[in-house]
Amino acid sequence: MRMLLTAQMDTETSNRAAADGTMSKMIEGIVEQLKPEAAYFTLQNGQRGCLMVFDMQDPARMPPLLEPLFQAGSKIDLRPVMNLDDLRTGLGGMER
Repeated sequence: MRMLLTAQMDTETSNRAAADGTMSKMIEGIVEQLKPEAAYFTLQNGQRGCLMVFDMQDPARMPPLLEPLFQAGSKIDLRPVMNLDDLRTGLGGMER
């Protein structure tokens, strides 16, 4: 299932991680595991944030995938999403 991961990183914790080099390792590790179809890095409410769209094949992967973000003091949101083709397919199934 296609999922949208949104993480808003704690400023103090992420400042330390950026300064000591652990942030880039954490992000690279998450990207390597998720293999997202898209990854964006931005500000969210004045804090560092990222958005990643990826395919979650097994929900049991959530704890090990998300733990590095939790350890970094991030607020995390994870939700199923559709692309335009998915939406067209879903809407097409509703036609009478």
